[in-house]
Amino acid sequence: MNSSKLWTLFAISALFCGQLQAHPLQAEPINHAFVYTFDQFHIPEDPDESLVNGGLLLLGELNCTACHAVPKSWEERLKPKAGPHLGGVGSRLDPDTLWLMIRSPQSRKKGTQMPGLFAGAEGDDEKVEALVEYLSSLKQDVPQVPAGDVERGKELYHKVGCVACHEPAQDARPPKVAAEAEVDKPGNASVPIALADAYAFTALSHFLKHPLTLRPSGRMPDMRLSAQEASDIAAYLHIGRVAEKAEARAALKIPRQGAEKGRKIFQEMNCVACHKLDSPVTATATPTQPMKDLSADLGCLAEKQPSGTPRFDLNDLEKRALKLALALVQKGDAPKLTAHEKVDWQMTRLNCYACHDRDGKGGPEDPRAQYFGVNDSGAESLGQLGNLPPNLDKVGRKLTRGWFEKILWGKDGSVRPYMDTRMPSFGSEQTEMMIAWLNAADALEKPLEIDVSGLAKHHRAEAGRQLLGAKGLACVACHGLKDRKSLGPPVIRLTHTVERLQPEYFKELLLNPQVTQPGTVMPPMFVGRKKADQEIESIWTYLREVEGQSLPEGLMSSADFELKPGKEKRVIIFRSFIEGAGSHAIGVGFPGGLNALFDAKTSRWTVIWKGRFLDAMSNWQDRSMPPIKPLGTNVKEMPAATGARVFGGYTLGKDGVPTFRYREDGQQVEDTLRVVKGGFERVISKNGKLTKEILSW
Repeated sequence: MNSSKLWTLFAISALFCGQLQAHPLQAEPINHAFVYTFDQFHIPEDPDESLVNGGLLLLGELNCTACHAVPKSWEERLKPKAGPHLGGVGSRLDPDTLWLMIRSPQSRKKGTQMPGLFAGAEGDDEKVEALVEYLSSLKQDVPQVPAGDVERGKELYHKVGCVACHEPAQDARPPKVAAEAEVDKPGNASVPIALADAYAFTALSHFLKHPLTLRPSGRMPDMRLSAQEASDIAAYLHIGRVAEKAEARAALKIPRQGAEKGRKIFQEMNCVACHKLDSPVTATATPTQPMKDLSADLGCLAEKQPSGTPRFDLNDLEKRALKLALALVQKGDAPKLTAHEKVDWQMTRLNCYACHDRDGKGGPEDPRAQYFGVNDSGAESLGQLGNLPPNLDKVGRKLTRGWFEKILWGKDGSVRPYMDTRMPSFGSEQTEMMIAWLNAADALEKPLEIDVSGLAKHHRAEAGRQLLGAKGLACVACHGLKDRKSLGPPVIRLTHTVERLQPEYFKELLLNPQVTQPGTVMPPMFVGRKKADQEIESIWTYLREVEGQSLPEGLMSSADFELKPGKEKRVIIFRSFIEGAGSHAIGVGFPGGLNALFDAKTSRWTVIWKGRFLDAMSNWQDRSMPPIKPLGTNVKEMPAATGARVFGGYTLGKDGVPTFRYREDGQQVEDTLRVVKGGFERVISKNGKLTKEILSW
């Protein structure tokens, strides 16, 4: 049976089993233009001085400023938001869906921010049909995607962070909610996803993997999904998918209008003010009315909208907020925003507050937070610090610019692998300016002083290593390092500390963790320590040099120091004090599990053995440096040297095998061991004359 038939059977089964009724697509409809943070932070009882900020938010998010020019002082604050990119839209949506969305956006997608432009005036039906024909002609190749798994998609949708904005399914049980308990429903409305079922499966999967290519505004961020994960979520969102037919369109029987006519209408109606295309369409030359000349009682804000004006389906609170904002813009120059206010403004526009709180504002409401889980049971002891995205207070003086870039739009910025929820990318265009704003907003008037030059006498990595270890301050009880987990709860690993944190914040946190990061489980380890400043700098020195240092006590094991030629897949040469060859020993380990010792003092092979090679731990950790013992078995001593020998060093072949050189009774000798079946082949060259022998034991 082919995949399409299987999908059809599954869809029918899903409908009969009632899965569709519990699906996120069945969220309670929203009957007004929905802007999440406006609905979240504003209520009818708000005074005008508070609600006006909500109106400014609507001016930007509803893209009013894409058509109505604002005074120059307001341009940055009310920068228009790019609408969906319509290049290739004909490969994503069928003609009936396009017709329904253009003819009456709010009917096809409840809560949409797209205004309706057709009120049924004479000629509107032909214009809509022409636009549909034009947009349907815009095709593009969509790359193949993996087949999706519905159950995996359902799990991913509810754990990676989708439910911070979108509706949780009624049949999805949060991780900690008992089987018999009723699941709380979100109090705040959810961002509608009503077009997900209209997308072709391949297009939906591709969109979920690369949302910023079609929605560059970042309001639908990149959740850093793999191709498989994107297909799994797409399969889940397609449960019971039945393409909606535009019956009214069929009944009208509008004759074909032609894609070229649609292209001209797209231009004339200034659709390009919001939407970009891959085809050459330019904006209309007719300027729209500047915002300073608009009337709050006319146009889209009028109690009874005249034909031809955009219909946003605004509710009474939104209209009141917009009228207040319009009056403020028309009154004069925009008030100067502090760095704090700029950060708050952009976080509000991008809906960062759906996951994060800052300065007491935001964070997921409890019915959504219950879906935020952990993948490591040890993180349960951290409480909300384990499963919820971090508080963003002081983050501007906490993170380095390089780490901000990793987190906001780069890769490998996550330091909380125990947390299921992911930090999405909103794109650099939407977030780069926030780095400087955060730096300015969170700067201390008088930053702490810390010397990270590495030049002071106490700047010793070994001192820092000991402080972090189990017999020092026991930081490893909570913090892991490199590939090692902590001894206790899995809090942030320290591997990238120097790359991630600004040194002044690092010191601030260690000296007073509860004040610097309220709610942290980190104890004030440095209280009363007379050399706290120096100790913190020693720890910083160790963390800066961590790649070349051994692990702190508690995380370290003897296996860390074992030299393993087989694992490295190369010959390992190690010079040290080794039992069986003395202080001038040169150990040679071969990937085949054979090993040998050469004594450079007497210029001879002293011991050969099988199995494991050497453990270098005592060399690197014990200052007395006792001799290392061979780890393997079948140790065989080699015969004593004959004649007087003088060591002359060694050379390495292309395969990494050493050839030892020495003079014996005045004659030049080259001595090599190579692995052969059953043991070693020893090749000796004396004054150009070769002799060979097999060493088997």
